[in-house]
Amino acid sequence: MEFALIFPVALIFFCGLLAYGLYFGAAHSVQQLAADAARASVSGLNDSERASIASAHVAASGGVYPLLRADRIAVAAHPLAADPSQFEVRVSFNSQDLPIWLLSGLVPLPGKVIERTAVIKRGGY
Repeated sequence: MEFALIFPVALIFFCGLLAYGLYFGAAHSVQQLAADAARASVSGLNDSERASIASAHVAASGGVYPLLRADRIAVAAHPLAADPSQFEVRVSFNSQDLPIWLLSGLVPLPGKVIERTAVIKRGGY
C-alpha cells in the first residue's frame, strides 16, 4: 500500500531530477562554448575579425559537446553598446532534440532555447 502511494511521487521526482540534470548540463556546455569563443576572439584585429573568429570557433567546437548539436547553435558577436572596450559573444542553442522534452507534461521544464553570453575586455588598457 505504501509503495503504491510513494512510487508515483518518487518516479516524478527522479524524472525531474534527470530532466534538469540534462538541461543544466546542456546549459553549462553552451556557457563554456561562449566563454571559449570569447577568449578565441581576442586575437582579432578589429570587430568583424573578432566576430568571424568567434563564429568559426563555435562552428568548429559546437559538435564536440555531447549534449549539443552543431546545427542547432547560433552565435552573435559584437562590441557592448554600454562599454565599447568590451566584446560580447552570445551563443544560443535550441535544445528541442534533447530527450527531456518527452517529460514536459509530467515535469515543469524551462524554455527550449538556452542562451548564454560571455564578455571579454579588448586589449589596450
